[in-house]
Amino acid sequence: MTTPYIHIPPPAMSTSEPFFDMQIRVRYAETDRMGLLHHANYFVYFEMGRVEFLRHKGYSYKDMEDEGSLIVLSDLGCKYRRPAFYDDVLTLRTIVERTTHVKIVHRYELYRGIDLLAIGHSTVACVDREMKPKRLPAALAAEDQAPPPPGHDTQPAVAP
Repeated sequence: MTTPYIHIPPPAMSTSEPFFDMQIRVRYAETDRMGLLHHANYFVYFEMGRVEFLRHKGYSYKDMEDEGSLIVLSDLGCKYRRPAFYDDVLTLRTIVERTTHVKIVHRYELYRGIDLLAIGHSTVACVDREMKPKRLPAALAAEDQAPPPPGHDTQPAVAP
């Protein structure tokens, strides 16, 4: 039995870096009749990247919700470059591009080895239980705004 995804940050990664890498194995149920990763599942992977990045920093969506802060999507997109196939081991890089007092903009890069398969983006906003804009929790608002390391868009993430 294979593991659907394995969270393995590169050895040099710290919790203060504005990006996070994780591995994902494409499961059979995520593919279409042609054996390709179905286009909708890229967005599921992007959400996994956001959730695991937050968890890597010692915080969770559950923590935020328990404190009365909800995170909602306000923008989401993907540019598909090459297909992924059943049983491929992929590396998803989630990058915090910008943070405001209520929003976070993420970029996603999905690799198979050195091949860049897809580039995605999302904007999430913080709201209260009445769906009114709310300041991001301090743990998110304090994100380091430094750009990703040079070459991040052409180099594969570290894989075991």
